Amino acid sequence: MDVDRPAAAGARPGRRAAEGDRRGREGRRAPPPRDAAVSGQEVVFTLLGVVAVGSAVLVVTTRRLVHAALWLVVSFGALAGGYLVLTAEFVAWVQVLIYVGAVVVLLLFGIMLTRAPIGESADLDSGNRWAALGVAAATAAVLVTVVVMGFGDARTPLREGGGSAEELGAGVFRTWVLPFEILSVLLLASLVGAIVLSRSDIGPRARTGEGGDV
Repeated sequence: MDVDRPAAAGARPGRRAAEGDRRGREGRRAPPPRDAAVSGQEVVFTLLGVVAVGSAVLVVTTRRLVHAALWLVVSFGALAGGYLVLTAEFVAWVQVLIYVGAVVVLLLFGIMLTRAPIGESADLDSGNRWAALGVAAATAAVLVTVVVMGFGDARTPLREGGGSAEELGAGVFRTWVLPFEILSVLLLASLVGAIVLSRSDIGPRARTGEGGDV
């Protein structure tokens, strides 16, 4: 009896190790295959994406400035709907309030105040259409390739509150603070450039006018 007890006691650690290995293998098993059925969220997101891309194409192909601004509203609205499907309500409302409610309205006011032609205009048809199409296609191919190579078939479960202001603020000002600051400097430079280009009292033409007056 005394001889068998040490043998049994020595067998217990081995049994426990075997059970631990079995549980580890079970924990490392591949997740169950995802159901092939398409969910309603995916269908709605796809439809919104098609609307956004189609309206964006109409923005750059139409020959009427007012129609381009209205199609831009449709594109921004579809993007806001996509954010809602992704449970990013804060980003969706920012999209509606800032882009639809401010940028597009500012564009329409700019068209009216500058007395730009609101009808069909041949000047809006550029001769570099095919070059622009090639650049757009190449850019889209690069972006799709980078996303596919970077993420592959990875999926992120949608959870309530994932797009709240608190989480977005923490992500922007902790993880992405450097790209955020670089983008702010780029926007500031664009604003300064737009102001310089819109002024008529500086530049070669202004100097020519002053010389003519003398």
